[in-house]
Amino acid sequence: MLTEERQQKILDLLEASNVIKLSELSDMFTASESTVRRDLDYLAEQGLLKRIHGGAQRITNKRFETNLKEKIGQNSNEKKAIGMYASQLVNEGDCIFLDAGSTIYEMIPFLKGKEITVVTNSVHHASLLSDLAIPTIILGGGIKMTTNAVVGSTTESQIETFNFDAGFVGTNGIDIDRGLTTPDTEEAAIKRLALTNSKRKYILADSTKFAEVGFVKFFDLDVDLIITSELDNDVREKYKELPIKEII
Repeated sequence: MLTEERQQKILDLLEASNVIKLSELSDMFTASESTVRRDLDYLAEQGLLKRIHGGAQRITNKRFETNLKEKIGQNSNEKKAIGMYASQLVNEGDCIFLDAGSTIYEMIPFLKGKEITVVTNSVHHASLLSDLAIPTIILGGGIKMTTNAVVGSTTESQIETFNFDAGFVGTNGIDIDRGLTTPDTEEAAIKRLALTNSKRKYILADSTKFAEVGFVKFFDLDVDLIITSELDNDVREKYKELPIKEII
């Protein structure tokens, strides 16, 4: 395979999966890791991808957000593991908030059978909660088509009236200096209000969210727990002061 063909294939794979590993590319192309590493370094220099430990990550515009269906398909095994662990933090009798994130969605099946009440701003999540016979309150407002999140002033007014035992919120970025961020101002407002009104504040994020900064900051890093998949050693060291639970 020509160098140009291999590099285009790498970019195509990133469009589909968001993150790719160096070892997997080496096996796929039957090429040495040093050869693939040079490809990744070149594409990173061109601003076409972001190099991360052991592989590469797709670069997205800070104001761009993929739709919910695409998000659910990305890093799905990690998200399921995070969702299962997060469900164990829900106590019987709790009233909890679940935001519209794709990692939050993976938490819902593990809540089946619990005596709880869920408040959500996600049409998609509310449908699954209803299918599982989990008592659910869906907030009113306008629907954001890409994420199926209900947002706007009506939604904000409603959420301000609730007091949650626990709030589970997704994020697009976790950064030491910039805190928790997301691309959309209206979704940021909902996340901020939900966390503010929650006794226990949980951020659900896979490892790709670290050292990323979105367009809008919605909260500082003073949350109870950030639940994530396994981190690289350098990332773990940089964020060691945060209350992170790694799911191995």
